Amino acid sequence: MAIRNIAIIAHVDHGKTTLVDHMLRQAGTFRENQQVAERVMDSNPLERERGITILAKNLSVRWADTKINIVDTPGHSDFGGEVERILRMVDGVVVLVDAAEGPMPQTRFVTRKALELGLQPVVIINKIDRGDADPHRVHDEVLELFMELEAQDYQLDCPFLYAVGREGVAMYEAEEERKDLTPLFDTIVKTIPPPTGDAEGPFQMLVSTIDYSPYLGRLAIGRIERGVARVGEPVILLEHGHEGDAPGMARARISKLFSFEGLERGEVESASAGDVVAVAGLPNVDIGSTICDPDHPEALLGIAVEEPTVSVDMMVNMSPFAGREGKYVTSRQLRDRLMKELESNVALRVEDTDSPDTMTVSGRGELHLGILMETMRREGYEFAVSRPRVILKKGPNGELMEPYEEVTVDVPEGLMGPVIEKFGQRRGEMIEMKNPGGGLVRLVYRVPARGLFGYRSEFLTDTRGEGILHHRFLEYGPYVGNMNTRNRGVLVSMVDGESVAFALGNLQERSTFFTAPGLPVYEGMIVGENSRQGDMEVNVAKGKKLTNMRASGSDDNVLLEPPRVMTLEDAMGYIADDELIEVTPKSLRLRKRLLNASDRKKASRASA
Repeated sequence: MAIRNIAIIAHVDHGKTTLVDHMLRQAGTFRENQQVAERVMDSNPLERERGITILAKNLSVRWADTKINIVDTPGHSDFGGEVERILRMVDGVVVLVDAAEGPMPQTRFVTRKALELGLQPVVIINKIDRGDADPHRVHDEVLELFMELEAQDYQLDCPFLYAVGREGVAMYEAEEERKDLTPLFDTIVKTIPPPTGDAEGPFQMLVSTIDYSPYLGRLAIGRIERGVARVGEPVILLEHGHEGDAPGMARARISKLFSFEGLERGEVESASAGDVVAVAGLPNVDIGSTICDPDHPEALLGIAVEEPTVSVDMMVNMSPFAGREGKYVTSRQLRDRLMKELESNVALRVEDTDSPDTMTVSGRGELHLGILMETMRREGYEFAVSRPRVILKKGPNGELMEPYEEVTVDVPEGLMGPVIEKFGQRRGEMIEMKNPGGGLVRLVYRVPARGLFGYRSEFLTDTRGEGILHHRFLEYGPYVGNMNTRNRGVLVSMVDGESVAFALGNLQERSTFFTAPGLPVYEGMIVGENSRQGDMEVNVAKGKKLTNMRASGSDDNVLLEPPRVMTLEDAMGYIADDELIEVTPKSLRLRKRLLNASDRKKASRASA
């Protein structure tokens, strides 16, 4: 049976997962009357809530006598590590591009990786039914991108298709009749080369993904590069960077072998070179390891992933409310969970600090770290988090370097002013400005990564919710010095107790609150944002003094605005260096590092 291995890559929201849904339907994976959820590949609860793909996932479809193994990949730049490690499993990529937006930052990032590996691309210009679609302009932009990325001749000659993913149709030309996805399947079979592995040689496989089964333990997923894998046969496991009789060698036996059939994994007795399989029976396997024949211990080139650029300190929760809501609260439990995450999250780094209760966790961006923390929170972990900081490096001449991001924003023409002003304050440098039509202007900036912390919510306010912002890591550049991204102080509770509507009502005119009446507060907890610079100590537990005399106005209702609710990523971008986020399964609270007001004054005098 013929095999084709492909990855579907695109920028966030360009329609990858929706297209995969229709590929599964038209290839006959589902029964005719089967009820199937929309975006069936986004199986993680966080993916469904946020409408984005976070984890790369494997599936397969059969078209005529060809089995097509497909990897659905994330589109957000913070999860680029997920994409980088699976590209070694495939022989070609389907590059999906929006017919109006054109190639966006993540499209460029992943396409560069695919072209460097020599993979054969197939380009789909999706959403040609949009009112502002311009597929011919986008066609030219994709070719320009390929030339800019120094694509080979055979990659430049790749086929272009036009599609409406949500209707499940693809065409060779944008004006053709819309029927189904047959042109896409036929193009994949004809254009993507078959796997090149030697089925007669000794077994060899690179592990690209790790999964876990409660019955079988760890499952190693990857493409068989050479030979045949058989159930019961002995194998040798070479850790990343080792080969031959190096200490990284471990002997094991394949206990179960699974091949991908649709969305399911089907148990098989053997699989040959070129197929993507899951192998059970290797308890200590890691991403980047090589599984091979014991008589031929030859390690494959490991998986290289770009380094993280942002780090936070995660520590044991030491607030007065510690241990009330969490199931796992100790430093040992926190450390074990982070070490377990390292096994599958290849773009993450965890380091110990001088304090036994604190660990430094580094990742690709606020969203990458925020998704990890949100996952841990839902599992019952309770901890505190510091403000994110960028990872600095030394340049060739000893100068200090910091990471820069390429930011692409689409804003309405009449709302460009505040956006340009804010990027100027955050040391942004405009690279490009163009007006593709449709009322939106596209601005491209080069901005220090620090300048984007906490900016997304301001951007949505400045553009009245109509702006679109995307960014990707660009390069390390010169350090630009101190940068103040928050120009307002906070309201800090000066007492322990319970917030009262009467006290909140008196403070409402000069602040925005983060807490509602009736919630417990403690000294040093941040309860709102001040309307001006500088922090303000407030008593939100102060009730109205009652007497036995009736006073005018005593029965007036206190009308409060709804409190501002922050997500974990919003809070990480908002807090200052002297503040922490208290993360529990039920609550997110902002607090000062030093809870006592006099301790904070001593610390500020000492630092001055």
